Amino acid sequence: MPRTQPEQHPPPVQWLRVKYAKRGRARFTSHRDFGRAFERALRRAGVPMAYSSGFSPHPRISYPNASPTGAASEAEYLEIGLAAACDPDKVRAALDAALPPGLDVVEVAPARPGALAGELTGSRWQVDLAGLSRATLQEARDAFLAAEVVLVQRMTKNGMREFDARAAVVTLEVEDRRLTMTLVHQTPLVRPDDVLAGLLVAGPELAVTVPPILTRLTQGRLDLESGVITEPGHPDSGGAARRISQL
Repeated sequence: MPRTQPEQHPPPVQWLRVKYAKRGRARFTSHRDFGRAFERALRRAGVPMAYSSGFSPHPRISYPNASPTGAASEAEYLEIGLAAACDPDKVRAALDAALPPGLDVVEVAPARPGALAGELTGSRWQVDLAGLSRATLQEARDAFLAAEVVLVQRMTKNGMREFDARAAVVTLEVEDRRLTMTLVHQTPLVRPDDVLAGLLVAGPELAVTVPPILTRLTQGRLDLESGVITEPGHPDSGGAARRISQL
């Protein structure tokens, strides 16, 4: 008996770039759980999705550089391929209404040519640390920035990895009970919790009694010379990019 050929689907008619936020308790949503919730929202919203070909077709969704579980974010991105052209504003409103509270669709726009991951080369993060004084954080920050290399370890799906947390830090600023940092995206990707681990390695012991609250403020293309993060979809910095404080 001849083998059945897998169903072939046409390529997407339109690609849309979706910017969304994870707020409040929704920050504890894992990447897998978000994916399930987002696909349900697409069905509820009636978005005409394009599907991949093969024996197990799946909706055309691209998820680059998702934030870690437990981190809030104001700037997460994904792209969806559609089987029919749609008004981006109508898609945004329908998806936002279909998603659970705290998973909020901020913007939907036509995707630009090229891979989305290539536009996400840096992030700006806020880390709230209850019970730590500015002086303590400043001492740890100064020791960390003075070091050439700060090695930290993290368990990954491929086992324990050791990498340099210092190399990814472009800026690191201190306020009372808060750190704000700009990280360049490298391989392996350094996260804000890795930088906190690096502060413990390089500087004085920090008595962190309450889990820190991590919030991604923005992400996009990081220009190391000008100190600008340009969000995906914005070709220039005129009102669309966020200027980074310099060391």
